[in-house]
Amino acid sequence: MYIEDLKFSLWADFIERDYLDNEFKELIEKKIINGATSNPAIFKNAILNSPAYKEQLASLDANISAKEKYEAVAIFDIQKAADVLYPLYEKNDDGYVSIEVDPFLCDDAEATIAEGKRLFNVIDRANVMIKVPATEAGYRAMEELSASGIPVNATLIFKKEQALKCAEAFQKGTARYGKRVDTVISIFVSRVDRAIDKTLSANAVPTALTGIYNTALIYDAIEAMNVEGCRALFASTGVKDDSLPAYYYVEKLLAYNSVNTAPIDTIKSFDADAKKEKALPIAHDIIEAHFQKVEAAGINLDEVLNTQISDGLAAFKDAFSEILETL
Repeated sequence: MYIEDLKFSLWADFIERDYLDNEFKELIEKKIINGATSNPAIFKNAILNSPAYKEQLASLDANISAKEKYEAVAIFDIQKAADVLYPLYEKNDDGYVSIEVDPFLCDDAEATIAEGKRLFNVIDRANVMIKVPATEAGYRAMEELSASGIPVNATLIFKKEQALKCAEAFQKGTARYGKRVDTVISIFVSRVDRAIDKTLSANAVPTALTGIYNTALIYDAIEAMNVEGCRALFASTGVKDDSLPAYYYVEKLLAYNSVNTAPIDTIKSFDADAKKEKALPIAHDIIEAHFQKVEAAGINLDEVLNTQISDGLAAFKDAFSEILETL
């Protein structure tokens, strides 16, 4: 744990081979991070831009598919990260690393279940979480995977309704499994503010708050469900606004029994400069007053969140397509 009293974990939202051999280990040894996450966009940047992958790619059978090439390098990295993190896992201090299923399967429950089980078995590490997007098909997959004892990272959550469906899926799945299964529900934060803050500023409404308040409500809902082994994870916590400190979305979302996964620079900034005080829960009347200002500025927040969900899925698909086209 980064903060033991809060049961608060800090995970690195980054995977790249040279980093795993060097700085990743240092951050773990210094007890700054105790887990890691990946997604197609992260792997795209690593595989397409880092020379560390050229040798392995050159050694692969030229006749295998582009997806098989992608999985070969991604699985190698996930196994490497899992092995480095395993001592933490053994001490019950998280030690998880996530890998996402093919985003093009997001509306096919059976295919997502099959791929999730296959990846978990091929990677062959107990401390791997299979990441599944929060779609109708995804909820079914979350239940089946957790019912098989597979840790799951539910991703692309922007709305409380999504989070509750994820929590219900994990509740049913772990009940069927009969033992605790660790799961996280990944709530995306800063993308909400980036979508609406220009409009809010033009209407004299405080900015860089809507994503935090939306997340705070979702966190409360997850905690109220009290599903064994299930925690809120705050994702998309890097800042794009230079007026904000890099650690802003980590500091403002410090909460009991939670995880924050962030870019490396954000993590370093938080560790060095941020206040380490609990920030959630936030009083619902404060949140509601802000949401009324958002509505008065002409913004339909529900529509914004729905757009963020569809755009997030599209971005993961685009990143995955770019990897496959290059390979």
